[in-house]
Amino acid sequence: MTTGRDLLSSVFGFDDFRPGQAEIVDAVTQGENTLAIMPTGGGKSLCYQLPALLRDGVTLVVSPLIALMRDQVRALQAVGVAAGALTSANTPHEIEAVFESIDAGELKLLYMAPERLSAAATLPLLRRARVSLIAVDEAHCVSQWGHDFRPDYLEIGKVRRALGVPLAAFTATADAETRDEIVARLFDGQVPRTFLRGFDRPNLHLAFAVKDHPRAQILSFAAARRGQSGIVYCATRAKTETLAQALAEAGHPACAYHAGLDPDRRREVEERFSSEDGLIVVATVAFGMGVDKPDVRWVAHADLPKSIEAYYQEIGRAGRDGAPADTLTLYGPDDIRLRRSQIDEGLAPSERKAADHGRLNALLGLAEAQGCRRSVLLRYFGEDPPPCGACDLCDRPPETFDATESVRMALSAALRTGESFGTGHLIDVLTGTATDKVRARQHDALPTFGVGRATTRAEWQAIFRQMMGRDLLRPDPERLGALRMTEAARPVLRGEEQVTLRRDTITRTAPAPARALVSDDDAPLLAALKARRRAFAEAARVPAYVVFTDRTLIEMAERRPGTLDEMARIGGVGATKLERYGAAFLEVIRGEAPDEVHPARRKLAGQASGTVYDRLVDAQAQLSRGEDGRDKPLSCSASLLARVAELGRADAARLRALLGDRRAERFGDAFLAVLRDA
Repeated sequence: MTTGRDLLSSVFGFDDFRPGQAEIVDAVTQGENTLAIMPTGGGKSLCYQLPALLRDGVTLVVSPLIALMRDQVRALQAVGVAAGALTSANTPHEIEAVFESIDAGELKLLYMAPERLSAAATLPLLRRARVSLIAVDEAHCVSQWGHDFRPDYLEIGKVRRALGVPLAAFTATADAETRDEIVARLFDGQVPRTFLRGFDRPNLHLAFAVKDHPRAQILSFAAARRGQSGIVYCATRAKTETLAQALAEAGHPACAYHAGLDPDRRREVEERFSSEDGLIVVATVAFGMGVDKPDVRWVAHADLPKSIEAYYQEIGRAGRDGAPADTLTLYGPDDIRLRRSQIDEGLAPSERKAADHGRLNALLGLAEAQGCRRSVLLRYFGEDPPPCGACDLCDRPPETFDATESVRMALSAALRTGESFGTGHLIDVLTGTATDKVRARQHDALPTFGVGRATTRAEWQAIFRQMMGRDLLRPDPERLGALRMTEAARPVLRGEEQVTLRRDTITRTAPAPARALVSDDDAPLLAALKARRRAFAEAARVPAYVVFTDRTLIEMAERRPGTLDEMARIGGVGATKLERYGAAFLEVIRGEAPDEVHPARRKLAGQASGTVYDRLVDAQAQLSRGEDGRDKPLSCSASLLARVAELGRADAARLRALLGDRRAERFGDAFLAVLRDA
């Protein structure tokens, strides 16, 4: 009887399993529902490819990227395994070959993108192919609020139920929350046999650096590794283009990759990277999830990743063959501001945004780590390793100082200002900067005002950054990014714990910051307004500026209207948009839904007649039962009051014509007085 170990050697050419592989292969082969969390480069694909050869029928492999499927099919076919893929990139000949292999009963692995699962013809095809196992690669894509969410992954559970076959899910990184989502969405809440393997990639050298002429830093890093394949991740599409050009001008074979490129161009880059030695791809995160190239020797981040999970995934593209590989991550204040705004502008619920800020804080903690980076990273994933001796901080331990007093000052400033402000305002208080906002809130009278004058503003920014990295302070999405003290900070504030921070990341000269659209304190509100705009735009399938332009949202963030009248005075908010969106954007600004306003009154918002209407309502209320309060109740409709408010001048005859004799007798004199004073 052929065993997995036999095929491992005869088909794939490996003498032995990697740690943990044998148990997973056995569970999948036996038809157990399985969830395996294994490090990138840990041999996940073999854990479903081997069982596919040992089991009867076809194994359906759901994979997120065409490039990855193509690479794996090509590799399997090269070792004599009958594998095929059905993707939008197939030629007619390739499609015909797959169907012929199915009909002949020869196909063992069928790769398919999740988008194809919802097609009406898919289930009949899978039954025809005699699918007996489903393998899901990159299973974390099923997590709705994860950084790689793919909505079509939600179809996988339905397909599993329809076929009645076991499922094996694989991912390189999944925290407890994401694992729960995988179990709920793929396994209907029935906990599968779960394998959680170590996250350590000992062949990767980890390094971070504060941005200091970042383009030169990337060029220098690449120059020291000339001729080696590498990936440079950037936060924006434009930056991939400019940095790829700079690398090419420096003599490196380099090309850009991002979602805005023509599909043919993207496929060309993918194919070049797969087959060409020494190519550097400068990319957004659109590139990488499906990278199966084993000899990527380095990964650099020109900008800070979105989270510690994203960082782990992205550096995992390097050194998949187990040979030494290098990583470098650059970061600066603009990166942190960008990542915070991306979280705040997203459509996730507030508790998810809070968790995402926590994940970003964890990455900042890794960036500002004082000891072994690998230990910090792996502790985040639940391991407790000794120092690795092979990261930048093990190579050169950083300079540190006792920052307890400074941290207590910062915490006190946050508490004394009601935990309602961001870093900029707190630094103003600490440094004794009496801005209009500080004076308006009488924060210049606080005991903490000016207590940190001896520390420069740049130094305070670095202290706050490190405090967030230590999770002593955390932005509160429900309060527009205001910093809240965490439980971990209380012993420090009480003087029960000391805090040591790094000096080298404080004293380093920072690049000039980009001009911000609004002040730091208004930025969280602007982000929240953009999130609401994005929701409306997506629902209507129109560009965001059709709802409101950035300029309009900036004015809202700065002026903070509290009523529909005030909202109507914001540039770009016309009557139609006020009617359609006004209340929703007021809710974002005020933190609560505004009182319901009659449509007739809403049409007068922002106009002088709106104020007249409100005074007419008050006058009517006083006279609804007559001057002595004993008459039969009488009132005017909202529409009628609006018409009175729009009269513009005190005209007794026109007013009587509008009201009629009975109402004119009751309200005429009072209404005329209001109109005269308007």
